[in-house]
Amino acid sequence: MTRKRSEKSEQTLAAIVAAGFDIARKQGLQSVSLTSVAKDLGISKGGVALRVGSIDALKNMVLDEYEAYFKRTVFEPAMEAPPGLPRLDMLMRLWIRGGADMHVLLGSMYGHCTFEVDPIHLPLRERLVKGFVLWQKTLERTIRQAMQHQHLRADTDPEQLVFEIFGLMMSFMYAQRLSKSEHSFERAESAYTRLLWPYRTTVG
Repeated sequence: MTRKRSEKSEQTLAAIVAAGFDIARKQGLQSVSLTSVAKDLGISKGGVALRVGSIDALKNMVLDEYEAYFKRTVFEPAMEAPPGLPRLDMLMRLWIRGGADMHVLLGSMYGHCTFEVDPIHLPLRERLVKGFVLWQKTLERTIRQAMQHQHLRADTDPEQLVFEIFGLMMSFMYAQRLSKSEHSFERAESAYTRLLWPYRTTVG
């Protein structure tokens, strides 16, 4: 009996996190609440609170789910590509196109939360900043590998290029989430190609 209760409790917790993740990717992290999750699942707010403890704990679980999804659908597949420009191109293609399956931009949660997270929720903000910096460094490292393989010019500034890539992705996020542009994916990929063009070598 105890084992069955434990399994049911784990299933309920998984359902709560899945519901929170679904709300976050469609409406933003600020829309995740004990009440909204309870309403989606048809259970009591107290039942949600009993299993997650607090709203901050729930949001951290949602971020855990997001990071696992991003790693599984973007980072790990891209690491299968040859190092250098092929890997960078794959990272960007998956980052952009990955959003098509979820109807939101992969990575937009971090960009969106930049404006949503109240400064008083410092632990959550610190986690978002840490995730942003980690992804930033991953892209910079991949660009340096492309330079080492002579796919990109030796005078390429990795930090500047990543800055411009994030600007491109923020533009894509607004086009995808606000204007609902049907051409946003094609425009983002075209913008990335144009952005990389001055940096490419004949090898790349």
